Formats: sequence, C-alpha cells, structure tokens
Amino acid sequence: MGLISQNAVQKRRLEKTNDRDEVALDAEAGKKARSHNNEIKDWKRKKAKELKARQTQEAEEMKQLENSLFGAIYAPPEFGAEAGSVVPARGQDGPLFFMDRSAGHGMPVYEEDLGSDDERDGGKGRKPAWVDDEEDRTEVDIVKVARLRKLRKEADECVISGREYEARLRGQHAKLNPFTGWADMDRIAPLPDAESDEEEEGGVDNALRNNDELVVKGTAKLLPAMLDFSRLVDANVQERSSGPINSVQFHRNGQLMLVAGLDKHLRFFQIDGKRNPKIQSIFIEDCPVYKASFLPDGSEVILSGRRKFFYSFDLVKAAVSKIGPLTGRDEKSLESFEVSPDSKTIAFVGNEGYILLVSTKTKQLIGTLKMNGNVRSLAFADGGNQLISSGGDGHVYRWDLRTRKCMHKATDEGSLAGLSLCTSPDSSYFATGSSSGIVNVYKRDEFLGGKKKPLKTIENLTTDIGQMKFNHDAQILAICSGKERNGMRLVHVPSFTVYQNWPGPRFSLHYPRCLDFSPGSGFLSVGHAGGKVLLYKLHHYQNA
Repeated sequence: MGLISQNAVQKRRLEKTNDRDEVALDAEAGKKARSHNNEIKDWKRKKAKELKARQTQEAEEMKQLENSLFGAIYAPPEFGAEAGSVVPARGQDGPLFFMDRSAGHGMPVYEEDLGSDDERDGGKGRKPAWVDDEEDRTEVDIVKVARLRKLRKEADECVISGREYEARLRGQHAKLNPFTGWADMDRIAPLPDAESDEEEEGGVDNALRNNDELVVKGTAKLLPAMLDFSRLVDANVQERSSGPINSVQFHRNGQLMLVAGLDKHLRFFQIDGKRNPKIQSIFIEDCPVYKASFLPDGSEVILSGRRKFFYSFDLVKAAVSKIGPLTGRDEKSLESFEVSPDSKTIAFVGNEGYILLVSTKTKQLIGTLKMNGNVRSLAFADGGNQLISSGGDGHVYRWDLRTRKCMHKATDEGSLAGLSLCTSPDSSYFATGSSSGIVNVYKRDEFLGGKKKPLKTIENLTTDIGQMKFNHDAQILAICSGKERNGMRLVHVPSFTVYQNWPGPRFSLHYPRCLDFSPGSGFLSVGHAGGKVLLYKLHHYQNA
C-alpha cells in the first residue's frame, strides 16, 4: 500500500509540473503571437506612410508639370515673388533693398514720394471715393512674413500702420509694373511743331496715305564665320542619366524639355538656363528608349525602342499606354519614327522597305508605303502632307500622303546609304546624311524640277550622320555623328559655311547622339553618350 500511495503522489506531482509547463508554453506562445501581430501592424503602418508620401510626391510632380505646360494653375504667383528669385528660408532676412533697373521712368515708390492727390492730379482735386478709418488703427508686422520684408525702410523696422502698409504695397507694385502712359486719362498729347503741321495734317489718316510699314521688324541676319554663344548649366543637371542619351526635345512652349535614353527613363525638365529644375521622371520597365518625341500640339509623348510595341504618355492625364504590336505586321523593332507637323500621323520605319503610317488619335495602322531597298530615315514636309524617305539604295523618295503614292524619286548624289533626313520649317530646304559623313543640302523646288546637284555638300564629318536639325528660321543647320568625339557641326545656311568657333577649345561635346533647338532658337541642347544634356545660349536669338 505504501508503494501504491507513493506512486500516486509522484503521478500527481508530475501532472502538476506538466500543467505548469503547458501554461508557461501557452503564455510564451501568446507573447510571441502578440509580438508578431505588432510587427505586422508596424510594417503595415510604415508601408502606408511610404505609399502616402510617394503619392504626395507624384501629385506634386504632376502639378509642376501641368504648371509648366498650362501656366500656374495650382500655384498662382505671389506678390513680390520674382521669376527666378530665391525665397529666403524661415528665420532668415532677405535683402533689405535692391536696385530696380526697370524703374527709370521715375515712378514713385512710397507714399511720401507719391505726393498729395492734388499734386498728382495737377491741382484738379480728385479725391478717393472711399476711405477706411480702420486702416489707421490696424498694425501689420512686416518682419513676420518673409515676402513682406522688402517693404522695410530701415533694418530694425517691424510694425507699421495699415495705411502705411497700403502705400508701400502700391509703391512696390509701381516698381514691378512700369507705368503705362497711354492709360492715363489726364494725359495731354504733345502739340505738333508748327513747321511740320502740313506734313502731319490729318493725323491717322495721313499714315494711311502711304505704304510705309507701321511695325518695324528686326532685319538682323545671322552672320557667318563666328557664332556668338555661351555655355549654360546642363539641362539635366538635377538628375543625369545613367546611360547614353538618345532623345532631347523642347516642348512648343520653349520651357519644358524631355530627355530619354537607354536607362529606360523619360525625364522632364523646366529650362531656365540657371537651375533647370526636374519636373517629373517616368520609368519604362521593359523598353530602353531609342527615340522619344512630343506631338507638335504638345499634348502627348511618343517613345519607342527595339520592341514590337511602343508607348504613349498623355501629358494631360499623366497616363502611360502600351500600344502594339501593330495589326497585320510582324516588325521586331519600332525604334525609328517621325511625327507629322499636324500631329495626325506617326510614320514608323518597317521591314523590307515598308513605311508604317499610324494614326495619333486611334493608334492604329492606317496605311503602308513601299520603297526599294530598306528604309533608314524619314522626314515630313509641306505641313504633314508629304513624306520624304531614304535608305540603302541611295535614293530619295517623296510621297504624297493624301494619295499614298510616290510623287518623285531621285538619286542622292554621292550617297551609298542614307541614314538621316531633315527639312526646314517651311519645307524649302532638305538635307540628307549618309554613312560616309557626307551631308547634302537641296532646295526642294530645284530637286523636284529635276536638278540632282545639291546646293552644298558638307564634308566636315567622316562617320555616320546620326541626326540633323534646322533651326526655326533655317539660318542654322546642326549635324552630328555619335561615332566621333566632338562630332557635331553648325552650318550657316545662307553662306553654307561651317562655324569655326564651335564648339571651341574649352568645351567638349563628348560623343553627341541627339540635339534640338528651342522654338525661338535661343537655346541649343546636345545629348551625348555620357548621360549629360549640354545647354547653350545662342545670343543672336532673343527668345527661347
């Protein structure tokens, strides 16, 4: 009986020990489960914050892009915020005074400079229609807000009255906005001289009696031999590409530029020549970009690579669309294309001499053209009604896109294989570039009339001509070759001479692959194999 009771006691002790172990294990498991749940919650909160921050950043980039394209929609200009000015950080004083070179018209600055109402109105005694007595009792701290610090007259001035604040705002507005004398109701027109009364009798009617130009236009022509230019900050200085640049192009507003290349990125920059801030960057995962181009109407970007498909980026909707393969075609690459000036047609280089015509509206194939040999280059002419093509057979074809027929074919003198084409904005000139570095410039009417001799043959480069471009008034022709270091030349078209000081001994163009002029030819951009977009200012042209 003693052994039985002893075994029973030991059994009960063992059961109690097991129960305690099970409780401890359950508590430890519960603690681990709670810890795991907390980690999951923390991870979810972290991901939610990252997603919100990324969405906020993307929204800000889209707002900046829309502002560059369509004006300041989301951020209307603030008073005193001048273009290109640097806003001082919070807690820092901005400049106390600045010299206003545009204020030479003698406009008053502050209230005491404005004088009394009687003095300003020539003693006529014009009085304000309404006076607010509350302005005298109101006090404004002009140090607290950074953009109001420019209103101070003394460095230690802080609080001013409401009336004084209004006067200083009016004075600041007068400095920033020059006075327009024609809008003065009390302005008295100067009397004509007695000697010229007979000549000017009749006023406006007298101006209509002759055929003199009422608006004098600038007639300054670009001079040959030496080009006046300067190097600016790189266009993509805020985010350089990690691969060769294949496309650079200005938007028609002259401020926005796209940059694309083999690093699969499409980037937009706002070009001001000083900071060139980045607006947006888009990553195309499955397509190294070989060419990207704005539609001439500025609403869309077409980009392609060595793929059976291409992409469209809608600037208004900020949406990227993948298009293709084209129905009925088996092209393995759509890397080369041109967009018509009327923004209606995209012409792709196809296989076996075929040219594929795609509608920009439906993104569908609307027709094909067939030439002998293979197609290497395309260029639109006559506002998009005609298309010029060249290729491996050394001929230049001119197509009428309204009838889809070849209207002219001729040999490109000295060319074994045409690699590039470009036309002037008015289609009066076109240039052909070959694999031997020869560039021929033709006059359209003479070429169509049967004259095969080019106006000028440019032999300054010896390797493949990659891209050519006329500027907006066809006074400059830029040609480049990506296989030659500093392989870019600027040609003065009226004299057909090459500028000797370009690019100059101090500047290196590396291996240039693409180029573009701004709409007003004020800027010239050059993208090279090192991932930079060089930016130059052409001083002959005043507008970007």
